[in-house]
Amino acid sequence: MTPEPETPLNNGVLLDGDEKATAVRDMFDRIAPRYDRVNRIMSFRLDVRWRRTAVAALGLARKSVVLDLACGTGDLCEDLRREQIHPIGVDFSMGMMKARRTDAQVLQGDVLQLPIPNNAVDGAICGFAMRNFTNLEAFFAELARVTRPRGRIAVVDASSPENRVAKFGHHIYFDKVVPWVGGVLSDKSAYSYLPASLAYLPPTSELMDIVRDAGFSDATRRELTLGAAQLITATKD
Repeated sequence: MTPEPETPLNNGVLLDGDEKATAVRDMFDRIAPRYDRVNRIMSFRLDVRWRRTAVAALGLARKSVVLDLACGTGDLCEDLRREQIHPIGVDFSMGMMKARRTDAQVLQGDVLQLPIPNNAVDGAICGFAMRNFTNLEAFFAELARVTRPRGRIAVVDASSPENRVAKFGHHIYFDKVVPWVGGVLSDKSAYSYLPASLAYLPPTSELMDIVRDAGFSDATRRELTLGAAQLITATKD
């Protein structure tokens, strides 16, 4: 029997630390060629709307310089360019960089140790990757380090609805349908990890404390599409 490809979900247990980082990188290298197509199908193109909502929430002027962290194939880079904002993408998956669909500047690097000087950019954005990082305190600290004072950040990611009815429907779709569709179209092991990865996120109050403690005291969170996604926005102190 062929062994299941490695993901951060190992025999039902979520990995942490360096093991998680390696597994995440290998998983995204593997699924990169079909990543965008599968996302569009499974989210009914809501992922496109959520990304554009995040770009609008930055509220930055044209010609601003914005980091797109864990940029993947470059969807957000193109959304930023549509608003005449200059993006710089960062991702540590070489597979994603090879599959990118943008000619924006892209760097291979770790978002927890960005190859960017202090106070160098006007803002930063991150789409559907927060669950894949090994240390959220370090992530938001890096955002604060590289963003200029009064610069803006927007982080959009999946979420679990608080409404009981929405939560039930979300559970059925996210935990049952998504792995099946992912298995048909791409990689079942990777798309089984996707719903499980929500467990990496701390409770909302704790998550917002992490953001504010990093240097974004006005941080706010809003639910998107009945809580299927969440958007965190903030201004650097």
